[in-house]
Amino acid sequence: MSSAATPAAAGLATVAEPLRVGIVAGELSGDLLGAALIKAIRAQVPDAQFFGVAGPKMIAAGCEAWATVDDLSVMGLAEVVRHLPRLLKLRSSLVDRFRVARPHVFVGIDYPEFNLGLAKRLKREGFKTVQYVSPQVWAWRQGRVRTIGEACDLILCLLPFETDFYTRHGVRAVFVGHPLADEIPLEVDRAAARSALGIDPAASVVALLPGSRMSEVERLGNDLATAAAWIAERRPEISFVAPMASQRVRQSFERKIAEVPNAPRIRIIDGQSQRVLAAADAVIVASGTATLETLLSRRPMVVAYRFAAFTAFVLRSLGLVKVQFFSQPNLLAGRALVPEFLQEQVNGADLGAALLNELADPQHLADLQREFRILHETLRRGGADLAATAVLECVRGDAA
Repeated sequence: MSSAATPAAAGLATVAEPLRVGIVAGELSGDLLGAALIKAIRAQVPDAQFFGVAGPKMIAAGCEAWATVDDLSVMGLAEVVRHLPRLLKLRSSLVDRFRVARPHVFVGIDYPEFNLGLAKRLKREGFKTVQYVSPQVWAWRQGRVRTIGEACDLILCLLPFETDFYTRHGVRAVFVGHPLADEIPLEVDRAAARSALGIDPAASVVALLPGSRMSEVERLGNDLATAAAWIAERRPEISFVAPMASQRVRQSFERKIAEVPNAPRIRIIDGQSQRVLAAADAVIVASGTATLETLLSRRPMVVAYRFAAFTAFVLRSLGLVKVQFFSQPNLLAGRALVPEFLQEQVNGADLGAALLNELADPQHLADLQREFRILHETLRRGGADLAATAVLECVRGDAA
């Protein structure tokens, strides 16, 4: 190891080389985080090895994929129940392979329904375990914090308020910021984005982001298309563009658009979500990481989300939800910064009306710009590098 190694990396002299990192990401957003983490760890420990469940960006960064994120990409109670036998079999298989590979640390990236159970089994066998992205335990089923503490040596938090919750419950947690806040510049270039996408500089543009998962698009696609129709009827000069996470998602959304008789032309673009957000004037977006991308792009937004019916029934019946808001902008601000619609509140007319109301209030738009800038700066901490250092310190023993 070179003499320029960081203190965390230098402390790994006591660890048999090369450093071995088991890693599991369950969806595309986790793949982005995982790829950045791999690169940041390799910057400190160049010969580190990575293996587990990976997406295309993690594989490109040098992770050996025993399975892919597509094998895990399900969400919601109903979906998980349907896929449970396959998921349990895969988790058992991973435990067996990690026993053989003997990683110095296991990092589960998001996807807590799968990763926390895996981490708990590995920790029992003496492996160091890290959860990268806190489960929303502060929002619902708060009693899970004890189980999380039993499963993980360290939680890497993307949001600043999460560490206080863990500290109160005696669980080691570090706020590392969000890599998207580092990736997206503090001032996005609308003109350059429009030029790259071939969009008229003077056009009024609304972006539609129905989600990156098939289940999300199936539940929200029709409403977003209906919202576009509602807006177009009142503001025919507005054009619509929708970035798609995959071909399957694109096909699903195109089917949903076709179900709306008066749907306007919606330009579908493969990928390039950040460029589309930079080019847009406003956004209707499914709750999730895309709301954070929209915030960091400093665009006004309306947020929508629907759980599977069974998931929503369980959450409500058992009183498991403990927060007032569900969208990341409102959670970060601690107040109703952007309009959000959940479950039966979601319908095209209300989404469209909320969006036009946002655009009709110049003072509100100026306030949003200021608030979004403050939040961006709060999250902009060199997240991948901080996460890498925290993982290496965990291996060394500082996070014990």
